[in-house]
Amino acid sequence: MTIPLPILAAFSILSIIAIIVSLWKIFEKAGEKNWYSLIPFFNIYVWLRILQKPIWWFILYFVPFLNFFMLQVSIWETIRAFGKTKYRHLLGGTILPILMMPYLAFSEKEKFTHLSQLPKRKKTFVQEWVDALLFAVAAAYIIRAFLIEFYIIPTSSMESSLMVGDFLAVSKIHYGPKLPQTPIAIPFVHHTMPMTQLKKSYVEWIKFPYYRFAGLSKVHRNDAVVFNYADGDTVALEAQNMSYYQLVREYENAQAQRMGPSYRPGYGWQYVQDNFTVVSRPVDKRENYIKRCVAIPGDKLEVRNRELYINDQPAYVPENIQFQYIVYTNGFEINPKIRQSMDINEEDRFAAIEFVQHIPERSTNENTILRLIDSLALNPNIYIYSLNSKMLEAMKKLPNVTGIEPLIASDSIRDPNIFPHHASYVWNRDNFGPIFIPKENTTVKLDTLSLPIYRAIIEKYEANKLEVKGDKIYINGELADSYTFKMNHYWMMGDNRHNSADSRYWGFIPEDHIAGKAIFVWLSLDKFKKWTEGKIRWRRMFKGIN
Repeated sequence: MTIPLPILAAFSILSIIAIIVSLWKIFEKAGEKNWYSLIPFFNIYVWLRILQKPIWWFILYFVPFLNFFMLQVSIWETIRAFGKTKYRHLLGGTILPILMMPYLAFSEKEKFTHLSQLPKRKKTFVQEWVDALLFAVAAAYIIRAFLIEFYIIPTSSMESSLMVGDFLAVSKIHYGPKLPQTPIAIPFVHHTMPMTQLKKSYVEWIKFPYYRFAGLSKVHRNDAVVFNYADGDTVALEAQNMSYYQLVREYENAQAQRMGPSYRPGYGWQYVQDNFTVVSRPVDKRENYIKRCVAIPGDKLEVRNRELYINDQPAYVPENIQFQYIVYTNGFEINPKIRQSMDINEEDRFAAIEFVQHIPERSTNENTILRLIDSLALNPNIYIYSLNSKMLEAMKKLPNVTGIEPLIASDSIRDPNIFPHHASYVWNRDNFGPIFIPKENTTVKLDTLSLPIYRAIIEKYEANKLEVKGDKIYINGELADSYTFKMNHYWMMGDNRHNSADSRYWGFIPEDHIAGKAIFVWLSLDKFKKWTEGKIRWRRMFKGIN
């Protein structure tokens, strides 16, 4: 059940009013002047004074989002001052302060007692730990949800700007924290229960609508942004590392090849439904990704021979941007220690023979492939590396390297894995677009050619009913030849351009999927080294992210 935002806002306002009205009587019962409750900020100071709390509690009321937590703790302490010490009483004050606080304030039989005068109730060891744990979990949850969260880089898509094993601090307040959309969940667990593959860590009995609090700034071009993976609205749990839609496309192709003339569209989809556990996920429970925002709403984006252009101008080039290269050797492999000293990610390196065995899956220049195949017949020690400019120059100087060639896809080759996955668009990872990045309240022409680009936005992200009958498009039952966007959308790409599953593969990122801005690396562990080999990358500790 999704609670509409106006109802949620009205409930919050009524709760605040109920608390203020209650304080009028609570102050009176505590021996303070009741009209103190009407003076903003001073009423908080007096409230904390009668609860016998230190001044730093009052200071924390001015910290955004922590103040919500402090308000809740103050309510708990007030309930205790009325002799209500059971967990069920505190739970009532958490869920329905709009009822609990007025009851305590205006009930003649409920008496206020200063906390220091309450009978000392000896807590068991377990009760003390439960209290401390509940307080710590609540505080950490508020900080994680609204202020700052920590992530780890699991893949090399941002290498070597952000490296596998980097632990990131991500600011939620830069772009404005989002209201949690699934508030009932296991704390500190994303979407799946630990040590399970299929059990959800959240329930959807109550869902909040999308709402973003005011932030410090907007999303800017070239920010390193953490976001919820938009293509992750539907997931095959047994294949979570793969886009569900890509999985369906692959099985459609496989069924078409297997069945020949008897194949009908939808057989691959049915196979996935029958053989995988398919679930849908709310926005805040979709996988967290980090990429660079290369285009913002209203931009025109194009990739020409691997070079990115925004609004027909060469785009910003990250210092450590990486591309794939074919590295020819004299028959001897490059020493692993040398690769390690160059910070080459071992997962971004593979034998060229593996590449040519999967040419249909990798759109690239045919002449390059033919030369590569001819070379492999004479020398199997040819490799594909993802290199930045420094790595490239160092690689050229190695004595056993005889040649290096960039691996660039021809503009005449269509990669079926590339967005929008439609035969009309002969695009690939190195030659893509031009494409318009949707901006709130802007309108685009809609026809059967442009529909593949904007279909997911219209149907999935902005929740319209879309039907196509012949060459006619209907939105919410009405014939449409244009569409006006409800939200801003963004385009994300990894700095490791040839080894990044990004917007080129799955399209736009809606604004309600934006989670935060990566601000610094607080720890970095090299997964390819042992502790005795310098596993901790000390030079990256507390390094800011550009």
